[in-house]
This record gives sequence, structure tokens and C-alpha cells, in this order.
Amino acid sequence: QVQLVESGGGLVQPGGSLRLSCAASGNVFSISVMGWYRQAPGKQREQVAVITRGGITRYANSEKGRFTISRDNSKNTVYLQMNSLKPEDTANYYCNVNGVLGYWGQGTQVTVSS
Repeated sequence: QVQLVESGGGLVQPGGSLRLSCAASGNVFSISVMGWYRQAPGKQREQVAVITRGGITRYANSEKGRFTISRDNSKNTVYLQMNSLKPEDTANYYCNVNGVLGYWGQGTQVTVSS
């Protein structure tokens, strides 16, 4: 079992920045890929960015250049730096390890609004 605790969400104005963090505990040796997904009201959950243990990253097209995923393997923590936020980025953001059949955090709300 892996437990995930997210933090860093909140309300930000358009054009602003937020940094999400997700700390893993439990069977951390089983963790390979870490990532972030999001789900807006009335929409399906979608992948935002993922990162392998070795640091290889992949982003959804709309986030390239604005979001940066990183991880600290010594702290079993993954981060999502979000810049130039837009209202359409408003969603509940979920931390994930080892893909959709892996483990999920409880989610942290990000609201982009003036």
C-alpha cells in the first residue's frame, strides 16, 4: 500500500502560479511512475504530467511550457509547478503513482479566477 498526501492547492488569479506537492509513504519501494491528473466539474479525469523514477517526463499538450513536474526520490515527493494559470485549469488535482491502476491521493482543489 502507498499513501499519498497532496498540498498546495488554492485560489489564484489568472496568470498566477501555484506549486502542488505530493508526499508518498508506505511501500515506497514499489513506486515507479508518479504523476498528476485533474478533474474539472462535469469532465473526465485527465492526465496532466507524469515522471519516471529516472526523471523522464511527459506532459499533456495544453500544459507544455506552463507546468513543470519534478520529483525528489529521497523524499518520495512529486511536485507540479504551475505557471501562467488559466481559468480552464480550474479542477481538482490528484496525485498518482504507478498509473491509473495504482494509488491516488485525495485531491487538492485549484481554482483560477479573478
